[in-house]
Amino acid sequence: MQIAVGILTISDRASGGDYADLGGPALKKFAEDCGWQVQSEAIIPDEITRIQETIRAFSAQRCGLILATGGTGIAARDVTPEAIRAIMRVELPGFGEAMRMESLKITPNAILSRSLAAVVNQSLVVALPGKPSGAVECLGFVVGAIPHAVALAQRMPTSC
Repeated sequence: MQIAVGILTISDRASGGDYADLGGPALKKFAEDCGWQVQSEAIIPDEITRIQETIRAFSAQRCGLILATGGTGIAARDVTPEAIRAIMRVELPGFGEAMRMESLKITPNAILSRSLAAVVNQSLVVALPGKPSGAVECLGFVVGAIPHAVALAQRMPTSC
């Protein structure tokens, strides 16, 4: 299944030019290695309205999968889960549970993660950690369910 992907880096410092975005490129490589087509990319600050606007724009551009990296921790500016939950149709708790469960095998700090997945409009949105290695690892833990979830979100026929 060909999946159109939007990649959203959520970081005050990367969007401000204080340092290079490493998470977005790492997710882009992962997506391309899966055979998916990356068609939209953005780097934005940790602001609820900007996150929501960008997710909606990517969905309008027919991105079936939106990968967001950053803003899933417990720092004061981490608002990605709140932004997504305010515009989602449905949350998919198993994604966050699987990411945390597998990440706990790597770091005890995984318990602090608020990573999640949800359907917004007709897109599957997966909110991943901001650390590039954590984002790629977490995506790897759930990648097997993504094609089916995207098909369901886009109301396409599925074989299951």
